[in-house]
Amino acid sequence: MRIVYLCLGCVMVATGVVGAFLPVLPTTPFLLLALWCFSKSSPRLEAWLLNHPRFGKSLRNWREHGAIPRRAKIAAVSLMTMSYLFYLVIMAPMALHALIVAAVMIGAGTFVVTRPSPPKD
Repeated sequence: MRIVYLCLGCVMVATGVVGAFLPVLPTTPFLLLALWCFSKSSPRLEAWLLNHPRFGKSLRNWREHGAIPRRAKIAAVSLMTMSYLFYLVIMAPMALHALIVAAVMIGAGTFVVTRPSPPKD
């Protein structure tokens, strides 16, 4: 299973890197999954992610405190809102579909907003 976790971790890092350049693909969830996979397979790669100059602090805050920075919360909820409005205007979905998508987005947004903010360094 170690090899499977290692391969999955590498795929998650690659997907996260792509997400850093594409606005529709999130980076952090994929890096969190990669961190979990590496914790099961490669302490060296796990340490690399935790100490990464760009992503390490956010990953450590999540692991240690379950925390999301205030700025990231605002960005996430704002982008979710804009995405939903884009969906409504461009796709013109049936009411039931629009309600299902709204419920999922409200649930995800509530989860993000209710996470603690990281402690001050």
